[in-house]
Amino acid sequence: MTDGAAAAHPYQRVAAALRDRIDRGLWPTGHRLPSRSALALEFGVGENVVRRALELLVAEGSLEGRAGSGTYVRLRQERRIMLRSLISQSRAGIAPHGFEGTWEAESAARVPPPAPVARRLRLTDGELCVRTAYEFLAPDRRPVMLTTSWEPMALTGKTVVVLPEGGPLAGQGVVARMSHIGITVTRAVERIHPVRVDRPQAELLGIATGAQATCIQRTHYDTDGRPVETADIVVPAEHWEIAYEIQIQLT
Repeated sequence: MTDGAAAAHPYQRVAAALRDRIDRGLWPTGHRLPSRSALALEFGVGENVVRRALELLVAEGSLEGRAGSGTYVRLRQERRIMLRSLISQSRAGIAPHGFEGTWEAESAARVPPPAPVARRLRLTDGELCVRTAYEFLAPDRRPVMLTTSWEPMALTGKTVVVLPEGGPLAGQGVVARMSHIGITVTRAVERIHPVRVDRPQAELLGIATGAQATCIQRTHYDTDGRPVETADIVVPAEHWEIAYEIQIQLT
């Protein structure tokens, strides 16, 4: 049987060794790592192998690169629990259940949706949406999550709830706002898949480009099964652990 460590790529073995030094406190927060050439000499590998190992640890949130200065051990933030459940979704507004921070939002009306969004909302060519981009901030004002929400203009365009963060129900969430205009939301469907954050997302979140994240594609439906809102929720692995609570039906 092949040993897992022995079968790993060289850069993974180097990353594991460096990770171990960080975990054991040999390299504390703020410690500047040796140069790539020094690490390559120590591990008997090429500098490209070291580069890939460092990139992996940066993506994991263990290291950070500082332009013109080098690579340093990064302060690890405590991960929050994001609970996804029937109860939490029915009570929540736009923020995750139990979220203690705040958020900033920017809406734009009459926006053509991307093709994947149009399909999720079952829109025909030419139908427009209200797009709202959210940036969620921890109590210390650090950005920890991003959401982009889309709602058909045909549903809300001539109502007082056209802007999710404006009007009498500002910030109250999809269910409450749709109820205000006579639309009853009865369910939400979530599809999740792993992603790596792109450069604009990384700059907003203060994490490395390519860092691991989960994208939750959430769509709300009314009593007739019509989609009334859909959103892409980008959840950085560095900041969150996602937990799903499954209700048990007793007979």
